[in-house]
Amino acid sequence: MDENNLNKGDIVNNQLNSGNLIFFLLKYSKPLIIVAISAAIVSSVVALLIPPKYKSTAVFFPAHNSSLSKGIMTQDSQAKNDITTLGAEDQAEAMLQLLNSDRIKYRIWKKFGLMQHYDIDPGERFANTELQEMWEDNVSFRRTEFNSIKIEVLDRDSIMAADLANAIAALVDSIRNEMVQTRANEALKVVENEYSELQEYIQTLDDSLTFIRKKGVHTYERQAERLVSIYYQAIADNDSRTEAIMQSKLDTIAEYGSSYMSMSQNLGYLRGRLMLLKSKYDELKVDATQSISWKFMVNYAVPSEKKAYPIRWLIVVVSTFSAIVLAIIAILILENLKRFSPSSREQ
Repeated sequence: MDENNLNKGDIVNNQLNSGNLIFFLLKYSKPLIIVAISAAIVSSVVALLIPPKYKSTAVFFPAHNSSLSKGIMTQDSQAKNDITTLGAEDQAEAMLQLLNSDRIKYRIWKKFGLMQHYDIDPGERFANTELQEMWEDNVSFRRTEFNSIKIEVLDRDSIMAADLANAIAALVDSIRNEMVQTRANEALKVVENEYSELQEYIQTLDDSLTFIRKKGVHTYERQAERLVSIYYQAIADNDSRTEAIMQSKLDTIAEYGSSYMSMSQNLGYLRGRLMLLKSKYDELKVDATQSISWKFMVNYAVPSEKKAYPIRWLIVVVSTFSAIVLAIIAILILENLKRFSPSSREQ
């Protein structure tokens, strides 16, 4: 029974509140209408004064992070270094970091003369700060739910907006190639030094082996076996002349044989290592001198036919509604002040 009474009381209160609100709006309808019309007129004028901006968008997928040399010069049965595959989330995040880098930003500023384009005086104290703020307001990069990268540019000139978006996308490849080539050139110098030093050492071993071969040492084990056989046969035949010749040759083999074997084995290993260095050198030379695209373009930016900003009707609606709400709050404050004023208490 009590709950029913409470529910009825709530309904009555809500009806009274609704009635009070309607009465309040009717009572002050004239000033509220004046405020609404004034706000609509002022906001319309302001919206018309705001220069329109056009949006252009470029979209691309990042490529898999694999060097050109590994993608085309090495065997890759599992296609881990395939340069034709799309990049994963890590590649997209790395691409976003590159897009937000100062290297891209400063080059675009200089190429398109954005300081002058945005009517910023280069002599101002905070000219660069102002340009940075304009850049952040008009240019944005984000990764989509499909793992692609979207470049959005707003500008008063629709052609300029499209050119900026496409230039930023193109500059990604230039900067990325510069970074790869710089690192590859550093590694190339190291490999070049190692390769040259190893070549010189191999040449030294070759010269030493040539010297030993001139001494009569060619195939140590078979030659020694053959000479020993002839030597003992000469002893058996009591052939002192042949015995002396074989003894001399055996002495030469004994003197140079171990060096010959050691250098021959070492030379085989070093030539294998030289081949590996040559292969690495060829790969690094490709990375250091050749440029590739690190993205798959989906959409190039084109000049927009319709403005994207400002949305004038939305500005008028929001401004008018806000003015009405503020007017109602102001009226309520004035009503409360009148109610609690000393003159109203005496009455």
